[in-house]
Amino acid sequence: MEDKFRYLSERIAQWTGTPWSFALAISLVLLWAVSGPVFGYSDTWQLVVNTGTTIITFLMVFLIQNTQNRDAIAVQLKLDELLRVVKGARTGMINVDQLSNAELEQLRRDLEKIGREDGCDLASIEAKVTSHSRRRHEKSGASSEELRSERSVEVEIEKKVKKESESPGETP
Repeated sequence: MEDKFRYLSERIAQWTGTPWSFALAISLVLLWAVSGPVFGYSDTWQLVVNTGTTIITFLMVFLIQNTQNRDAIAVQLKLDELLRVVKGARTGMINVDQLSNAELEQLRRDLEKIGREDGCDLASIEAKVTSHSRRRHEKSGASSEELRSERSVEVEIEKKVKKESESPGETP
């Protein structure tokens, strides 16, 4: 039964994600709306669309969740395999998805600290991007207006970096 459900949920999720299924849904809603005057906008007329959409939404939640669970497991397995075969990778990260929320938060803080020490923090990355952007503009002969506009974006980024560095441990 599990394999049949998996197969069915994958097929339905694939089909409902197509432009054709969206067009069909739009067509049904338009057909319902146009039929309003015929049925005198009655309670039954309204109940048809309310009931239909509720049932479809209820069923789709389970199908989509099944598909997302499978995708998440597949991605996790692929990452685990990469960690296993890459020389120098920390293989202790393989089962990281089994950690508690508190352990994951501590690991995130530890990795951020390592990243800052290695020059991979947000400020360092933004400085590299800014430097690259300036060189690109200088080569392209960008106007002073374009450079001012880009500088204003850089200032906003710098403010964000400063704000984040003043409140460590908080997520934006």
